Amino acid sequence: MKAWWVEKPAPIASRPLRFGDRPVPEPAEGQIRVRVSTCGVCRTDLHLAEGDLLPHRPRTVPGHEVVGVIDAMGSGAQRFEPGQRVGIAWLRHTCGQCRFCARGDENLCLEPRFTGWDEDGGFAEWAVVDEDFAYALPDAFDDATAAPLLCAGIIGYRSLRRARLREGGRLGIYGFGASAHLAAQVAMYEGAEVHVLTRSANARRLATELGAASVGDAAAAPPVPLDAAIMFAPVGDLVPVALRALDRGGRLSIAGIHLTDIPPIVYETDLFQEREVCSVTANTRRDGEEFLALAAQIPLRPTVTTYPLESADAALADLAGDRVTGAAVLRIN
Repeated sequence: MKAWWVEKPAPIASRPLRFGDRPVPEPAEGQIRVRVSTCGVCRTDLHLAEGDLLPHRPRTVPGHEVVGVIDAMGSGAQRFEPGQRVGIAWLRHTCGQCRFCARGDENLCLEPRFTGWDEDGGFAEWAVVDEDFAYALPDAFDDATAAPLLCAGIIGYRSLRRARLREGGRLGIYGFGASAHLAAQVAMYEGAEVHVLTRSANARRLATELGAASVGDAAAAPPVPLDAAIMFAPVGDLVPVALRALDRGGRLSIAGIHLTDIPPIVYETDLFQEREVCSVTANTRRDGEEFLALAAQIPLRPTVTTYPLESADAALADLAGDRVTGAAVLRIN
């Protein structure tokens, strides 16, 4: 099969990915094999390609927003049917036994595995996954618009919940890419007043089209104090900026798996008056199921830019250069 893999992590301009032939994977016991139709291109894929996240194994195929049709099933697999459309997301295994899994926080599992990091992902014509970690996908979305729901959407949803936005509150969103433009729609559907702060002119236009109450530069102050904020931009310098934009008792939720270093925080001006900051670590399958149901109910309107499989490296370069509006998606089969 045709696939991309990370040959040696390096800046994306130096082309760290390679394109070629790999063996078609066979599903093991309890696994399903998916003939991939689309795969979202996530900033985490960029972090893996560039080495911001250290490789867990050599020559890994990236991609963890995988949409396709089941064409083979391992022994014992019975949750789905051959020919059924499913999605493969970032979280692909948890131990089920550690103290975090036992209390329902499997996103904090001590022995997790992730698609496109610990196992091959969807920048390929086929992919396999344990059936317990695959998702049935709502019919409301075609293959291209379903792909970004599987990470950008789910993580945006968890980040919104971690922000603890009060009903009808004012939400600030820093950075406005794939995840942010979906989380903003969920927040507005639930009655929030959304203020978008981003350096990208194209992203500011999209935020305006989606109904944001205000749109401005990432370093600028919003027009009103914020009850909560979500940091999607992987820029640590913006953390003090966002904290100062919070009203008393506000909370900042940092959504990314990678963030550049945070500069010193001044307690009196940035954190005092019960402001809080928290991180987001992966998601639970419960998050995924809740979000996909809500996405179909709203329904969400994912904005996507599609690329052929052969142009995955160009898609990552465009993502690095802030040239993607909404989400980048590879069309494969």
